[in-house]
This record gives sequence, C-alpha cells and structure tokens, in this order.
Amino acid sequence: MSFKNKVVIVTGASSGIGAAAAIAFSADGARVVLVGRDNTKLKAVAAKCTNPLVILADLSKDEDVKRIVDETIKKFGQLDVLVNNAGMAVLASLLEGDMMKSYDTVMNVNVRAVVYLTNLAAPYLIKTKGNVVNISSVSGYLTPFTSSTINYNISKAALNHFTACAATELGLHGVRVNGICPGPVRTDFFSNNKYSTSWDDLSNITQLGRVSEANEIADLIMYLASDKAKSITGSNHVIDCGTMLKRV
Repeated sequence: MSFKNKVVIVTGASSGIGAAAAIAFSADGARVVLVGRDNTKLKAVAAKCTNPLVILADLSKDEDVKRIVDETIKKFGQLDVLVNNAGMAVLASLLEGDMMKSYDTVMNVNVRAVVYLTNLAAPYLIKTKGNVVNISSVSGYLTPFTSSTINYNISKAALNHFTACAATELGLHGVRVNGICPGPVRTDFFSNNKYSTSWDDLSNITQLGRVSEANEIADLIMYLASDKAKSITGSNHVIDCGTMLKRV
C-alpha cells in the first residue's frame, strides 16, 4: 500500500491507536495531520513522522473541529483520508454519578465531533474520492461490562450506525466510509480516563486470551483506507481477539 502524497487527518493521534496509525501512514508516504489535546505527546509522535502538521485541538469545541479542516486545507490543499479515532469515557450510570454530565461529555466527543468533522471534510473528500475510517468498539454491540460504561457503549453504537448512514450518502459521490470495532487494545486509554483496570486483566475476556496491540489496529485502518479496499464501504469491522465470541 502506498499513500504517497495523500493527506491524512488522524484525531486522537497523541497516543495509542491514533499514534500508531499516524506513524504508519507517514512511513508509507502520507502527509499526516496529527490532532490531539496533549501537546507533549503530540510532539513525541510528530518526531516519528515526516513533516506532519500538528494541531492542538479539543474536539468538544466546534471552533476547534472547524479549525482542523481549515488548517489542513490551508497547509496541503486537499484531504484524502479522515481517521476519526479520538474517543473518551466518563464513568456514570443511571443510579450512580452524574449521568447526564457524563452523557453530554462522551457524546460530544465520541459522536457529535465525528459527525461535524465528517460534515466539514466531506466536500474535500469528494474532490479526491477519499474515504473515512471511524474507530468504534465492540462495546457498540455488547451490553456494558459494568453499568458505569453505559454512555461509552451508547456512543459507540451510535458511531457504528453513523458509519453506515454516512457511507450511504457519501457513496453516491465516490467516498467510502468504514468503521473498526476493536476489543481490548493496549493503549493509555485506562490511564487517560483514570480507570484502575489493567490491560492484562482483560485478556481473560477474549477468546484468544490476549489483548491487541495498537499497531494491529493501525494495519486494518491502513487497509481500509487504501485502494485494496475500494469495494468496501458501510462496514464495521470487528478486530477483538474473540471478545464477542467470549460474551456469547
């Protein structure tokens, strides 16, 4: 696969799946736009890429989402791939914690920002016959492992359906939209969201007895974004070491 001279936006690029994807795209010749909230981590990822555009942004703010597209087009003049990877979780349930504050915070980043960024990027993706890859989760298909992750699960279910809806509309213009639903992936998601769980603790919920590595998800992102997947759109691809099998 070659992404030479392609322009790729990756949100949540400061660590984990986003960082792995950004580095992989850059190594394959892409001009990468790194979007994140942690400037120190973004700089560390940027050091592993070739001449990236680094954008410090909070996806819960409309003005920041708009700025991502504006700065990308100003710098590169085009957009070929949008990877909506950024996501978050805030623990709460119907009976404990601030349910609605959690709901608004999670949905704003995990769904609303994805919808708005895709909306803004769509005209440019149509020009290049580009594509979108949304990073969701098997949580969008499963009931919560604990009641406190209800809003995260809701957001991922919504994202899965948005992928199909966006693919239906944009496919008429030659733009593909696909999703990826990972199971447990070894990233800093738990530490970022102040969870006490470790990734090793989750190996027992997978059929294969292991958790995925970020680069494994990055490989699938690149495949779906490449011409090798030119017949694939509107699909949500599970890559979960058998987590869904284990839950059946």
